[in-house]
Amino acid sequence: MEVVRGLGDGGLDLILHSPGGSAEATEAIVSYLRARFSGIRVIVPQAAMSAATMLACASDEIVMGLHSSLGPIDPQMLMQTPLGIRMVPAQAILDQFDQAQEDCKNPAKLGSWMPILGQYGPALLVQCQNALKLSKHLVKDWLARYMFASLARRHATMKAAVVARTLADHRRHMSHGRHFDRALCQSIGFKITSLEADRKLQDLVLSAFHSTMVTFNMTPAAKIIENHLGRAFIKIAMQGQVQLIPQPTRGGKPGSGEQVAPFPPLTAPQKS
Repeated sequence: MEVVRGLGDGGLDLILHSPGGSAEATEAIVSYLRARFSGIRVIVPQAAMSAATMLACASDEIVMGLHSSLGPIDPQMLMQTPLGIRMVPAQAILDQFDQAQEDCKNPAKLGSWMPILGQYGPALLVQCQNALKLSKHLVKDWLARYMFASLARRHATMKAAVVARTLADHRRHMSHGRHFDRALCQSIGFKITSLEADRKLQDLVLSAFHSTMVTFNMTPAAKIIENHLGRAFIKIAMQGQVQLIPQPTRGGKPGSGEQVAPFPPLTAPQKS
């Protein structure tokens, strides 16, 4: 909201590079952006994974280069295990429980399963089922409403359901970290535009992306949301803590293009 303030209400080009996050946060972001802008084009300069893939599914089209990737949307459950906190695929938990039920029909195998089953907290299996349903429901709804809106309603809904099931299929992908390149995303059914088709756009997108990555590498910045007018919102990681720092334009006037950095480490070279 800090970065969107002062922008028009036409179309939005969203350059998206993220490892993901929660489906619930993504739903809130999509709801806000879709109420704010008439159309959204998501541009993926490198990788939009997990919940970031879900966000891309709420666009009218996705722009990808040969080096760009989307990923699976199967939800991950935060689990406290004897080996520490782990992110575990919800589908893997359900499949493991099914396997345990089958194996434990043999009393000789019960002892091997007890330490594993003891980690399952109350309602975990139901939570896993609900998380899977939520991911597929959101993606199906967004695709049908936006990317596939030009299709007949029944066709759009059916196509959206197939894409959502494909993206959430952990058994098929076997890893939440799989990278789906542009060709694979097109075969899945996404509306994809080639980044290389517009050399000027490609240069602008990659310039913004590379300068952002340099900022991550040379400063304590952990998250950056910035618009083309110079207004930015930056999450700063400092000694294990996080600070949220709005970056207003000088004098509070959107569009001046001059930023006021709150700390010297965040001062970046001036862009031409």
